[in-house]
Amino acid sequence: MSAGVLVQGLFYAFGTVLVLGALGVIGARNPVYSALSLVLCFVTAAAIWLLIEAEFLAVVLVLVYVGAVMVLFLFVVMMLDINLAELRQGFTRFAWLGCVTALAVIFEIAGVVWARGTLGVDAARGPVPTAPNYSNTLELGRVLYTRYAYPLELAAMLLLVAIVAAIALTMRHRVNLKQQDINAQVAVRAADRLRIVKMDPEPRP
Repeated sequence: MSAGVLVQGLFYAFGTVLVLGALGVIGARNPVYSALSLVLCFVTAAAIWLLIEAEFLAVVLVLVYVGAVMVLFLFVVMMLDINLAELRQGFTRFAWLGCVTALAVIFEIAGVVWARGTLGVDAARGPVPTAPNYSNTLELGRVLYTRYAYPLELAAMLLLVAIVAAIALTMRHRVNLKQQDINAQVAVRAADRLRIVKMDPEPRP
């Protein structure tokens, strides 16, 4: 078996797992299962990037998204205290909206591919081997901080807004939720919390 056939077979295998994982993300009614399916999608996408010799992107995807971002997602899901019974009841009510959104995304992707004629990649030949001293990390840094510097800063601002929104959602008022009152703690007086009682000593028997 040649190397090209092996790479092509691995691509279709990883692609199938990636599509199934994506269906699990949008189809699972439990948000924890959706997050775990997203982890599977990230790992599979990292394996596909390894096939095209994008080692840095593959490692960053696993370390940053699987190791940090997904842990944050799980913490947010747990702290939001989502009512799973209510979520299951409204799943079919918005199914039509999900189908319309999926069709719109598919139409947009097909329109881009049709307008450009090709994506610039020959799937039949596979990637061209790079030189031994080639560094995709260096090339990625040059592109991000020169040609795509403003989109990179915009993405950073969007991530900051997402973090602030997640914190705001966790701090919403709920019944029987104990919250820390900083003003009450600072304004407390020793006389309100401590009382010294003077008692006569008891005589020895």
